[in-house]
Amino acid sequence: MRLTPGGCWSGASSCCAASARTCPSASTATCPSEGDGHAARPGGGARVGPGRPARGRRRGDRCHRRRRRGVLAASGAVRSEAGGPPGHAGVALLGALVVQATPAQAGQALGRAVSILVGGSVQAIELTTVADDEVVLHAPATPGQPAQAVRRTGLEPGRDHEVEGVAFRTLPRPPGERLATVATVNDVHFGEVECGVLEGNTSGPVLRVGPGEAPYPDTMNRAAVREIAAIEPDVVLAKGDLTANGTVEELEAFLSCYRPTFGERLHYIRGNHDASADFSVVPGGPVELTLPGVTLAVLDTTIPGRASGRVDADQLEWLDELGARADRLVLVFGHHHPWDPSSRSRPETYFGINPADSEALVDVVARRRALVGYFAGHTHRNRVRRFGPSGEVPYAEVACVKDFPGTWAEYRVFEGGALQIHRRISTPEALAWSEGTRVMFGGFYAQYAFGQLSDRCFPVWPRT
Repeated sequence: MRLTPGGCWSGASSCCAASARTCPSASTATCPSEGDGHAARPGGGARVGPGRPARGRRRGDRCHRRRRRGVLAASGAVRSEAGGPPGHAGVALLGALVVQATPAQAGQALGRAVSILVGGSVQAIELTTVADDEVVLHAPATPGQPAQAVRRTGLEPGRDHEVEGVAFRTLPRPPGERLATVATVNDVHFGEVECGVLEGNTSGPVLRVGPGEAPYPDTMNRAAVREIAAIEPDVVLAKGDLTANGTVEELEAFLSCYRPTFGERLHYIRGNHDASADFSVVPGGPVELTLPGVTLAVLDTTIPGRASGRVDADQLEWLDELGARADRLVLVFGHHHPWDPSSRSRPETYFGINPADSEALVDVVARRRALVGYFAGHTHRNRVRRFGPSGEVPYAEVACVKDFPGTWAEYRVFEGGALQIHRRISTPEALAWSEGTRVMFGGFYAQYAFGQLSDRCFPVWPRT
């Protein structure tokens, strides 16, 4: 896949605004600033098997609801000349989300890595994924050298290992039998034609595919579907921003990509891109999905026509009641991430869930010990935070499908806990695109989006 300069740079607005776009189908990979004054941290039913839906129900429904070491690729990225030079502008606009770093610090932010000699140049091997029994490493593409991925399976859980000179420790395996497998995607953006657009950002580049080539959302999502199908998940959940512009045609493109493979196992919620002020292409409302060993509580955090999010009182009451009666782990999902209750500022225009609703959400989680984690999208990055009132409960953000690193997430559910396992989409075509998008926002995007290894892969434990 060949990337070419974007054609609508000047005046393009952030993807986070559902209206006021001057360049339809253009998108950013992130947001200008969270505005919270804090820098990002470095980093019971029958068995539901493949091809069968989870038991799902929506509030108010009487019945259960079924809603709808290998060389991989070379990057052909071509930077847009539209923006100004990379540098301080990127730092200023991304604000607290990205800090300027030395190459060594950047390597640490991308996860533990080692340097190797590839084609006469020194490149870092990134430790992309660790699970309880496997590891995945990636070496970025260089001129004349494709990106490479190495996967090793059959490893002992909770042990130190070394592969290709990279030392790591596998995740601990929760006790008991493995009961269920869940896969999630978010920010898939069918209909988008440009990425790297952020209102006020002139650092560039803006990227798009070459003439006659498949749109990059199609390429990335088709590859994600193939990889997800290989793990035979019980549920596939798309956590919003299924579309770029909230059109029926874009939603149909999403469904035509995912539904033939996953059928009734596919569930989805809306994000800010999917709901304008007067029309939502994706239904709202909370959803409960029941699997052996786990309940998925899926919140609708979208405010139609706005980038920011909320969790209204009805949904908080619904979640509180679900947490009170739950007889298994409850994983909570939503499109938007919460505001940090310990923050020094309370911006009502916060890019995620507004401060008041965030505090209320954290209070419910703190009170209901069956609720063991909250998992969002929206920010196009991997990050985990923990808030004092709810102790060690992770509030995770998972990076997007559509560009670097090109992510989906696997959740392995055991009798005694669960694991989040980050997956980087690694088909040749997908790696070729995602590698080229590392350079967005003056070169700072890769550090922002990838996060640390502990932001990507971690255990989720029951609360005692």
